[in-house]
Amino acid sequence: MPFSLLESVSPELETALQRLRHAIGQEAAVVVAYSGGVDSALVAAIAVEQLGEAAQAITGVSPALAPHLRQEAIDQARWLGIGHRLIPTAELADPAYFTNPAERCYACKRALHGLLAPIAAAAGAARVLDGVNLDDLADHRPGIRAAREHQVRSPLAEAGIDKQGVRQLSRALGLPWWDKPANPCLASRFPYGEPITAERLRRVAAAEDWLRSQGFPELRVRSQGQTARIELPQARLGQALQRWADPGLRQELVEAFRRLGFSAVGLDLEGLVSGKLNRELAGND
Repeated sequence: MPFSLLESVSPELETALQRLRHAIGQEAAVVVAYSGGVDSALVAAIAVEQLGEAAQAITGVSPALAPHLRQEAIDQARWLGIGHRLIPTAELADPAYFTNPAERCYACKRALHGLLAPIAAAAGAARVLDGVNLDDLADHRPGIRAAREHQVRSPLAEAGIDKQGVRQLSRALGLPWWDKPANPCLASRFPYGEPITAERLRRVAAAEDWLRSQGFPELRVRSQGQTARIELPQARLGQALQRWADPGLRQELVEAFRRLGFSAVGLDLEGLVSGKLNRELAGND
């Protein structure tokens, strides 16, 4: 059953939606590499719209996937009515991943697509689709190379749909998570070169969960050695500064993070910047 546009979008975006539907609809069967983010959820929505039971969504699960995002992926797939599976991934056993080089995402996606390939083959030579959008092609995304090596299609990018377009279409099509904050995998919280372990990932996940419980739904906790650096949207910095100016509330924050194993915690006054640690690759401070 097709998703109807519940509100108008620009003629250009409506044409892009038609291209997206055509690109996915021409496949006999598809497997969507599905994280539960807004991008892959839109691909999954159009896949089940166009192909019904010939579309399935697969979520790779490891300590780098925050538990609340795993549950959101399950709930969204159920809402869409698409068949959904969780599969364990083992990128943490790969030195090309856990040593955290600049090409870490390549190792991660190589592991994921290596698992998806036989699933797709067993589903009648299904095509694997991902949620890469047009903006992603201009960013530091080594994982895209791994996807290309496995002949994965990126229908959003092919249709010329950028991140803003993904959100506009998701809202117009009635997908209730259209404004869901971007939340890349937990490995992105560590500076390149710092090793990634399951315990460090769990610590970051727990710290972010604690902050969400305090009323901050969009955030990052960057882990640098034993120090936690909190990034919040600039519009929320004033609220955070006022809140933690109170000695009692500030001590509550410090103690919560120390219980998790951090020795120090700070607030980044620049605010939340997606991909901030990629600045290291350009030699910026």
